[in-house]
Amino acid sequence: MNLPQPIIQLTEELAKLPGIGKKTAKRLAFAILFKADEEAEALSKAIKNAKEHIKTCRNCFSFSDDEICQICSDPKRNQEIICVVEDPRNVFTIESTSIFTGVYHVLQGAISPLQGISPDKLRISELEQRVANGGVKELILSTNSTLEGEATAHYLVNVFKGRVDKISRIARGMPAGADLEFADSNTLARAFEGRTDFND
Repeated sequence: MNLPQPIIQLTEELAKLPGIGKKTAKRLAFAILFKADEEAEALSKAIKNAKEHIKTCRNCFSFSDDEICQICSDPKRNQEIICVVEDPRNVFTIESTSIFTGVYHVLQGAISPLQGISPDKLRISELEQRVANGGVKELILSTNSTLEGEATAHYLVNVFKGRVDKISRIARGMPAGADLEFADSNTLARAFEGRTDFND
């Protein structure tokens, strides 16, 4: 017996989410159907609300519910140190450690010739503008420890060497090929404490 078309469609849409296979998507689809109408409606509204109201911070390009995110607008944050990450998830992962007190810059990707992502498709020119405006003393390159992340980090070193006092790279504690999103707080804390200076 074939599944009804609405269940097939729901399963297919859920399967498009990262880390969700077809079997998990089917389980989730049935779980949603078993929910009370008001719970299913609440889930639908939450998704719609997030899509409608979450925007990109016009300063650091992380997710925000305002034009400028809470981190960029916080006077207690150290504006002299910018942590450069690939995507907004990395910001929230690092923030969960409470170890970093500077600000962020989200590249919105990493250099990947195979996927057609060249440097001009990232938010590098905006980072150059932030540095040109003055006051930035250190860039902490916190791109993922993947081939793409490493290539992006080295590209940024070439762009910003001599334009800021210090360029560092999170290192110790982050295994090769690791994604920041999945690092625990202790690992990230050690990675920040043991960051290496790219200027040497």
